[in-house]
Amino acid sequence: MPGEITPTGEHGDSGVPPGVRASHADRDRTVDVLRVAAGDGLLSADELDERLEAALTARTLGDLSALCADLPGARAGADAEAKDLVRIEQVHSGPVERAGRWVVPRRLELAVTYGQVTLDFTDAVITHGTLRIDVAMAGRTLKLITRPGIVVDTDGLVLVHSKVRHRPAPADPGAPVALRVELVGQKAFGRVVVRPRRRTPLQWLLRRTGGRPSAPGSG
Repeated sequence: MPGEITPTGEHGDSGVPPGVRASHADRDRTVDVLRVAAGDGLLSADELDERLEAALTARTLGDLSALCADLPGARAGADAEAKDLVRIEQVHSGPVERAGRWVVPRRLELAVTYGQVTLDFTDAVITHGTLRIDVAMAGRTLKLITRPGIVVDTDGLVLVHSKVRHRPAPADPGAPVALRVELVGQKAFGRVVVRPRRRTPLQWLLRRTGGRPSAPGSG
């Protein structure tokens, strides 16, 4: 999608100048990235405060990009190209996992028998608006870990002695839908779980205090 902003605040289309004005949604996405980085120990409390203030007052996409440029993977995916089709085929094997800065294809085929599949979209590189997942799975769990801006549609999935547990990521009214995941096909003898990533204790603290950890001895 031309002009799409990646989760790191980096602009995904090198043809768009960094001087383009930033929207509220652009600032909010950068704030989320900075808070996650602090939760992972990449930023100190003082650094987080400084960057959050800069993100909330940033005027351009270039200003936002600079705030994440030194974080691991900040530039990964800037020139990423999604594959049209990825097929995963396994029988009675170990778990399958896609996590970190993986590039989301346009279509994914899962032909897995008695193997668990985890698709973690938390830090995934999204270069287009829709992912169709053709499911042919029996046994175990198909797990999708989402983030704000990712919508999962399970209406096209046929369940045979299986069930869906769907817990959407917290809604962000200012964030557009970045990716719509459409599950079609059949899931038998197992579960489909859709949920956001679980927060670490420090991330819970940052969320409760608005990004600023409580000083020792306070409260």
